[in-house]
Amino acid sequence: MVLKDHTGQVATWGMRFDLRNPSGEGTTERVQTVLDMAQWADEHGFAVIIISEHHGSADGYNPSALLLASAVAARTRHVAISVSVVPAPLYDALQLAEQIALLDHIAGGRASVVLGNGYVPSEFTMFDKPIGRRGRLLDEAIETCLAAWTGDPFDFHGRSVTVRPTPATDPRRLLMVGGNSRPAADRAVRYGLRFMPSGQAGWDHFRAARAAAGKKDPGELYSGGTGFLHVARDPDKAWEVIGPAAMHESHAYGQWAEQAGQDTGWVRYGSLAELKAAGQYRVLTPAELVAEADGFVSLHPLMGGLPVDEAWSSLRLIESEVLPRL
Repeated sequence: MVLKDHTGQVATWGMRFDLRNPSGEGTTERVQTVLDMAQWADEHGFAVIIISEHHGSADGYNPSALLLASAVAARTRHVAISVSVVPAPLYDALQLAEQIALLDHIAGGRASVVLGNGYVPSEFTMFDKPIGRRGRLLDEAIETCLAAWTGDPFDFHGRSVTVRPTPATDPRRLLMVGGNSRPAADRAVRYGLRFMPSGQAGWDHFRAARAAAGKKDPGELYSGGTGFLHVARDPDKAWEVIGPAAMHESHAYGQWAEQAGQDTGWVRYGSLAELKAAGQYRVLTPAELVAEADGFVSLHPLMGGLPVDEAWSSLRLIESEVLPRL
């Protein structure tokens, strides 16, 4: 199935999951729902499913993106799977190389893994990792993966080790570097990897770094952003359910950004009216989505702990009243 927008151009649809669930109830149901929704997306021509990761979050944020991505891969056949982002400094680099290699085989070459250096201080405390060395730890993770995936013995902390199985996919297609800083962009260029920025500034750094290295300009940033889109026949009524979830998500991400002293693009909105006015969270009727759907359309159906029934209601409207008209 090829999805097209209202202009007749091919449209790219994606879906993201992070397992946030502030109520803490029904975790098993919600995890199973992720797999069901991933299968639904696969059957309806979606291009990508994005799986995110954080650690020690009180709302149950997914702590194992590689594991959840493997389950998604086993339930799907066509859709690409983007693991974004794995905070590599929190991992043993050798085990990370093994796990990514196995994911590649489970997914049949459909997966890509974005490695970042992490930014939430409490996560580094949780794993007793030095946040001041996170850049070097990320370098070690990348170097270990690239060495391990040759299939040859290599030195790891003074020991000769060999990793099996190696990925079937070209390592420089399998791995990506995430971030929004110039050092992150330089790292991607240095290792010959693709770059996944968290905003326009990061992409500008990447273009500059590639130019400085005499490499081809990657062009303009093509990204679906971090917005939320829900479809309902009665948007005002839907906001009664979506509002608390959206406020929770924006506050949780905003708090992490404040703790890290970084501008991640997330805002702790002071009120629901302020959040709605910003346009990052939107609720549209099916007709409104058909009229404007173009480029990359990103769905986050279980955002912030949204009830499963509400999430499915949006997808069913998309299935019955949006996709047939694209």
